[in-house]
Amino acid sequence: MLTVLLAVLGGIILIFILALFIAWRFSHMVAKKASAALPPKGHFTEVSGGRLHWIEKGEGQPVVMIHGLGGNHHNFTYAMTERLAAAGYRAIAVDRPGCGWSERDSDEQARVPEQARMIAEMLEKEGIDKPLLVGHSLGGAVSLALAVNHPDRVGGLALVSALVTPPDTPAEAFAGIDIANPGMRRFIAETIAIPMSIRNGAKTLAIIFGPDPAPEDFRTRGGGLLSMRPDAFYAAATDLTAVGKDMHAITARIGEIQVPVGMFYGMADRILSAPEQIAALSAALPDADVETMEARGHMPPVIEPERLEAFIVRMAGKLG
Repeated sequence: MLTVLLAVLGGIILIFILALFIAWRFSHMVAKKASAALPPKGHFTEVSGGRLHWIEKGEGQPVVMIHGLGGNHHNFTYAMTERLAAAGYRAIAVDRPGCGWSERDSDEQARVPEQARMIAEMLEKEGIDKPLLVGHSLGGAVSLALAVNHPDRVGGLALVSALVTPPDTPAEAFAGIDIANPGMRRFIAETIAIPMSIRNGAKTLAIIFGPDPAPEDFRTRGGGLLSMRPDAFYAAATDLTAVGKDMHAITARIGEIQVPVGMFYGMADRILSAPEQIAALSAALPDADVETMEARGHMPPVIEPERLEAFIVRMAGKLG
């Protein structure tokens, strides 16, 4: 009887290991196809702790756009870079460290101040002087950290659906990446994360964009495919962990910012509470510019490019 039980247990373990191997092979096959579909087409800048990938279009006053959690520069090339270039700006979209085609050496570079430092170093190396930073979602938090810790590198802030103060719990769309243990994050990233992302992709996009509909071409034109890679999942999960460690200290110093600051929110945002984020920033910077859209969600760079362009142009005009 014991022999039979051991044989059954051994069979179950073997099946489990085989399933994990199949999931691993499948995940890396998907990652290879995603990378081939959206290869890097911009510049690479070596910085301490990694290297950053960024694209640019147009000439004129620099506008540097920093994407949010799980995103990449395609979130801005979807609609914003062309518009801003046509309006006479040097439109620059950066892949945050560890995202898109940017790289970071360790999890330490996921910390919000470290991401800000790396981007500040890139700006200095590339001679991009005091740009308007357009920070979307987590990119807004990184922009705030840049303005607080590297004020000489920043001309102004245009914060879009920005993370100013951390919520008590992550949004439903990010519940699956809320993994504190780095070993478990890597295990999940290499096995079940990509199959589950494919299975739940439509639902996740509906939450991120809601109440606005997610564009059918977001996976390609908006860079969504690049999230279908184990390293991208791991980076996003690590970024989420860093928010809880870093944001309270950054929020406490927002009042030190001396450059023009504006914020742009959809009031029906399902990722962050727009009223809560606006209140946190306004308390520290009562003169900050505030623009809101009723019945709009978290993704203005994709859903409302015309109105967002007008906001960015208005904020750029406030820079000395």
